[in-house]
Amino acid sequence: MELLNSENQSERDVKIRMTPERALLSRGPADKVAENIATEQNRLQTQPKNRLTAREMESITALCDTFVPSIKASLECSISTQAFYETSASMVGTPEILGGYLSEKLRHPLLWLLRTALWLLSTWYGTFILCGIKSLSGNFPYFQRFSQVEVKHREEIVLNWSLSYFTILRMLFRAMKFLVHLIYFTQLDESNQNHAWKALDYCGPDPGHADEITISNSQSDADRLGPLYQALAYNLRPPQLLLPAKKSKPTTISCDVVVVGSGAGGGVVAGVLARAGYKVIVLEKGGYNARSNLSLLEGPSLDQMYEANGFLATDDMGMLILAGSTVGGGTAINWSASFRTPDHVISEWKNEHGLDLFGSEAYAEAMDIVCNRMGVETGKVPPECESLSTSVLRRGCRELGHKVNDIPCNAPRNHDCGWCCFGCRRGHKKGTQETWLVDLLESGNGVILTGCKAIRVAHEERGHRRRVATGVLCQYGHGSSDMTLFVESKMTVVACGAINTPVLLKRSGLKNPNIGKHLRLHPVVMAWGHFPNCEKKSYEGAILTAMAKVKSKDGYGAVIQTPSLHPGMFSALTPWVSSADFKFQMTRFSRTAHIFTLVRDRGSGTVDSSGYIRYRMDPRDELTLKKGIEKMIRIMEAAGAEEIGTQHCKGDKVRAKSVSSHDFEEFVKTVKGRDYRGLTTPICSAHQMGSCRMGKNEKTSVVDERGESWEVEGLYLADSSIVPTAIGVNPMVTIQSIAYCVSQSILQELRRKIPKQSKANV
Repeated sequence: MELLNSENQSERDVKIRMTPERALLSRGPADKVAENIATEQNRLQTQPKNRLTAREMESITALCDTFVPSIKASLECSISTQAFYETSASMVGTPEILGGYLSEKLRHPLLWLLRTALWLLSTWYGTFILCGIKSLSGNFPYFQRFSQVEVKHREEIVLNWSLSYFTILRMLFRAMKFLVHLIYFTQLDESNQNHAWKALDYCGPDPGHADEITISNSQSDADRLGPLYQALAYNLRPPQLLLPAKKSKPTTISCDVVVVGSGAGGGVVAGVLARAGYKVIVLEKGGYNARSNLSLLEGPSLDQMYEANGFLATDDMGMLILAGSTVGGGTAINWSASFRTPDHVISEWKNEHGLDLFGSEAYAEAMDIVCNRMGVETGKVPPECESLSTSVLRRGCRELGHKVNDIPCNAPRNHDCGWCCFGCRRGHKKGTQETWLVDLLESGNGVILTGCKAIRVAHEERGHRRRVATGVLCQYGHGSSDMTLFVESKMTVVACGAINTPVLLKRSGLKNPNIGKHLRLHPVVMAWGHFPNCEKKSYEGAILTAMAKVKSKDGYGAVIQTPSLHPGMFSALTPWVSSADFKFQMTRFSRTAHIFTLVRDRGSGTVDSSGYIRYRMDPRDELTLKKGIEKMIRIMEAAGAEEIGTQHCKGDKVRAKSVSSHDFEEFVKTVKGRDYRGLTTPICSAHQMGSCRMGKNEKTSVVDERGESWEVEGLYLADSSIVPTAIGVNPMVTIQSIAYCVSQSILQELRRKIPKQSKANV
């Protein structure tokens, strides 16, 4: 980088030109980079300030102690289990932490409604409205605030909410149960321990990497700070520019290509174009969680590496959504599954959507290049490296005669880390932060600005039929002050993911009516089985290495796979029918296996200009889920589970080894007949697609087959948002392959616009 202070420029308007040396834009010494990484991580780990009113906190405390009260434990329990039973949420400060999240971190369109409910519960009349006659006492004046109601009756009240005719009460139950349990089981004390872990037989961070937590000074900078530390632009501001953004003009940076997002799409485009000799700036709103800085702790990892701190959900709380928000995006926290685009999906996109890219030699070659760059490996994982859930899936399918498919992964087959959902400390999982973005660094042609949020894409009229993209206005912040940057570019690439890309486009003034529509989410439901005699614990071993299928004639079937569930997410999804039953289920955490059904959804949702997500499941997708649930229950039974259940709010479960075959079939019939669209069962999504889909014309799509916007010339999209339909399997390889093809289209345009530029081999 080179700072150019021309005579007609003030100190507040500095233009930075890309050069291979990049001397003044953050290529500082490693210790300075380490200091900035640590500062950013400390900022992210700082507990949010609780700004709720005393009335709201009164209700929150009562609700926390309803979901997690102090219960007298059996004398036969271990000391740690007794302590767990007798510890309520308020005894460990959960209400205060939850108050901070509601005040500063949680973003949801109905947050105001939740806070209104909390206020109402702090009054006798509001409590009577929301809770009914169970809130009344036997003594005058009979009416009580929620906090005054006996714990036993409070439990009955919140259980009634979960089954209420009124959607708003089911939403209240879902929101509070999720928040209270997730925070209670992920909050940490001064020694980075959780009070409940011993009772749950959970070790915390991966003990297999305990020797890696303390980083030696003798290690190389790349080992200590991660392979991308030299590409991080932490020292962008010269001293004279340390002014609040609102008091200064935007600082301008010029480059060939600006890429918003560093995940499966943005990382590929940035790496390809930088290797081709073009100057690239990557804007990433998340931080860089280098190998040595990965805590592998569930709570901090959700805060630092996940969209909305792990609290992202649809507008009605019907679906929990997990998405990456860090350098590497979803590739940094996914479970390694690396599926090529299924043949029937490629055929559908080509024949039904008229997209000739799919099925072409170019797309097949792109998948080969992507899989090779990620080091995708196939074949069976050694049994000792597989998880409890995977061994259950294999054993159950074998007993039933079902086919089991090995899952290709972008990690070695002996990679047995059950913590990869919090990043890969050893760097064995090859996300974009270990591959394509390393290409960007090694090319000498690019930098990554972390903590940099895109505000809008700039575009202007130049006498063309379409407007022309000129760059991105963004907010760059590290430390106590922020600054506004304008990244001026010849080409602009937006790759923020299917949730954030449509928001940025709408905020930038684009009017295409398809922006934010056609969102697919791959709905997921789970079943569990208790295996008390298994040697392996539920959180150990490779997360996702095998799967079965639920077939469908039209290609919209489902797959049955295994999840990663650590105590926080396990608790958030576990049914609550009483506090005693819930705590008992939690004590069986380490010997409880889960498998899930993931549907290739026909139904779709929308993302509005504020980022709020609406999604309604198609009835046909619900039927597919029910087929998957039946198959999962039978797999658990065949695998030898002592007890089997679902996550329906009624806590459906059966003691499989002691029940008669007739009663077992009645149980299967019951769970298959449940409603899965009415906030009765937690539904999850880890794959978001299609909100700015690719197509043949602007009436039905947002971008053309080259990934370029129909509205704005020089504006390309290269992420999961442009996928035409749901895929039915993990979309990482598909996204990277499409992004690779988009990068080739951009290269053609750049070579036309900058014909004399020297280029490296791609």
